[in-house]
Amino acid sequence: MTDTMTYDVPAIHCAHCAMSIREEVSEVEGVDEVEVDLETKLVTVRGSGVDDAAVRAAIVEAGYEAA
Repeated sequence: MTDTMTYDVPAIHCAHCAMSIREEVSEVEGVDEVEVDLETKLVTVRGSGVDDAAVRAAIVEAGYEAA
């Protein structure tokens, strides 16, 4: 079963931001797909058994904060 989680990351403003977040979050165990929407400033993560705290930590590691 695939879970979908969405995070508001207000500091996203360019393609480089999106790439950094995608790279970090995609390394989290269980993550299958990461979408970053620059217009809505939302990060959508799909996967199985994904740990919310691990995704948030990966977003912080990329230099951003998930609201």
